[in-house]
Amino acid sequence: MSMELFSPVTDFAGRSVHSQSQHWCTPPQYVDAVKRVFGGEIELDPCSNEQSIVHAKYEFKLPEKDGLVQEWDFASVYVNPPYGADRTRGTTIRNWLAKCSFTRTEYGAQIIALIPVATNTLHWKKYVFGDADAICFLFDTRLRFLVNGNTDNKGAPMACAMIYWGDFFCQFETVFKEYGAVLSLESLKKNKKMDRQMQMSLFG
Repeated sequence: MSMELFSPVTDFAGRSVHSQSQHWCTPPQYVDAVKRVFGGEIELDPCSNEQSIVHAKYEFKLPEKDGLVQEWDFASVYVNPPYGADRTRGTTIRNWLAKCSFTRTEYGAQIIALIPVATNTLHWKKYVFGDADAICFLFDTRLRFLVNGNTDNKGAPMACAMIYWGDFFCQFETVFKEYGAVLSLESLKKNKKMDRQMQMSLFG
């Protein structure tokens, strides 16, 4: 599981910054929290790397396997996607969130994704609000990812959140309330469903 920064320009929540190409991996306390939500094991990490400490049962790693083109037919999935644009593959974080949404609908998977807080972006509006089931805005203002295997860094230049697509909000809340402000998105999902039904009645 990695958050890879693509050199020389990386887009953090719509902002361009310069950085060396690195793998930014999830800190151990959050890996442990995700596993607790999932009952002790993460079945799939679709964007892993050699430095990852997630140790999911199944891992997709570049260049051997591109996680975006693989099927995520697993009970539990943890995603710490590349935050910048992969110009080689023409993908961004939006593609990863779209895959989370599709996988939840298609397979009923329990999914958690660690992403930057960027509530004004299209991918948040489309795949988080009205689509995901819960969110935890992490208290860490500069989350110290494992960069090249250690936490000796200034921390991420943006706030981060854990997004949850799944059936067990109470479990997600119980685990993550220690790490941030946990909110249910159920009402937004209901509103989105009602809006869709109204549109169908008007134009169907």
